[in-house]
Amino acid sequence: MIPLLTAQEMRDLEDHAIAAWGIPSLLLQEHAALGALALLPEAEPLLVLAGPGNNGGDALALARLARLQGRAVAVWTLAPEPAWKGDAAVQARLWEGLGGGYHCTPEPREALAGFRGWVVDGLFGLGTRLPLAGLAAGWVAALAEAAPCGRFQVLALDLPSGLDPGSGDLAGPAVPAQRTAAFGHLKICHGLRPARELCGAITRIPIPLDRPPAADLWQLERPGPFLPGGWDAHKGDRGHVGIRAGSPGMAGAAVLAALGALRMGAGLVTVLTSPEVRAEVAAQVPEAMVRAWDGAVPEGVDLLLAGPGGVAEVPEWSGPLVLDASALRPGEGDRWMARPGTVITPHPGEFHRLFGGARLTSGCGDRLARARAAASGPGILVLKGAQTLIAGGGAAGTWVNPTGHRGLATGGAGDFLAGMVAARAAQAATADPLGLRRAVADAVWLHGAAADRLGPGPLLIRELGPALAALLREIHGEAGHG
Repeated sequence: MIPLLTAQEMRDLEDHAIAAWGIPSLLLQEHAALGALALLPEAEPLLVLAGPGNNGGDALALARLARLQGRAVAVWTLAPEPAWKGDAAVQARLWEGLGGGYHCTPEPREALAGFRGWVVDGLFGLGTRLPLAGLAAGWVAALAEAAPCGRFQVLALDLPSGLDPGSGDLAGPAVPAQRTAAFGHLKICHGLRPARELCGAITRIPIPLDRPPAADLWQLERPGPFLPGGWDAHKGDRGHVGIRAGSPGMAGAAVLAALGALRMGAGLVTVLTSPEVRAEVAAQVPEAMVRAWDGAVPEGVDLLLAGPGGVAEVPEWSGPLVLDASALRPGEGDRWMARPGTVITPHPGEFHRLFGGARLTSGCGDRLARARAAASGPGILVLKGAQTLIAGGGAAGTWVNPTGHRGLATGGAGDFLAGMVAARAAQAATADPLGLRRAVADAVWLHGAAADRLGPGPLLIRELGPALAALLREIHGEAGHG
């Protein structure tokens, strides 16, 4: 898991290192500047934008270190005679001691005209106040306007100016960077779209901190090996998934859910479908057992998935449940989130139906807030969509998935994911809600990663199967379990 921090969470880490550990704040700045400078090609001239705060101090430190290496460096500021404070004032004295000066112009476009090399954006970082105004806004506009020309590239120090470090939403214009040097830890703007798109290639620059972050938002990473059993494993070791799915005209959802479970490595899959479509489903998934639904879950099932393909009721079942939201009635969200061992997988429209309130907006801030509010019980919420969110399970914090693309915005994607989640949860075979949540996260990450491997689409959902199989072979082969 990768922590995505707010500005305050990052400040708390730095303040603790300074106050409790005793590390000088200037040393933190030097580490940041050295790491950022290492990302810049040696022969390229630098146009360094230094804002009035600590981000400007980072920029001045980088300018000084670059000049000591013999690079061509020019520093541009937002005032003809900048009034530096704190560490930035120290960095300014060091820069000036090398003979460095400052440039300032009311017309940033003129300063950029003909420039070839790298622009270092050190205008605003954690202390950003948005929207930007005055000359700062002018620089942002000029950089955005010149970006398509490709005459120069931009390295953002900590984050592109104009972004809110604690949000993935855009509050106004921001600098489009080709590279971002994220100091210490990634911020929320580095992990969530659309802000993420303006950061370019992100490199985390380590700085001396004396404790790990306490973040409320974490980004999923590629899972490690998880298929249970050794060389002598058998199908009973890998979970028996029951799938109550499929109705006339919607047999495909049962097929895709079964394929998702099987491709995820479930040892056994039993599809419990409407009698009218039993033969249709069985013909398309010979690897699964397919039975006509008679009102009872067969013995031996470890986990039940219910809902895909027009199933409108949840069977009586005391074991672990994965619920496609189409099976749930309006307003039932809280009920199922209060049930231990339960995973629900709504898309934004279904979330509104289950939990009420206003419809979810496209802004990631709204989705985060609503997911957190809904996930107060032991149940696990998978809020599907671009940047799928995972919350609940009796644990604090929210997890966001970075994989996947718009090609998944097609019928059947959720059914395949539900099967994957069910298989992974059955394999985990744990009563620990956090362990179950981690298993769910594995499936969510792999679902998107399989789509990424296929390209931007359009795609047929059944094509995810071979891509997922290749990913799993890599994961388990790398660990010597292939």
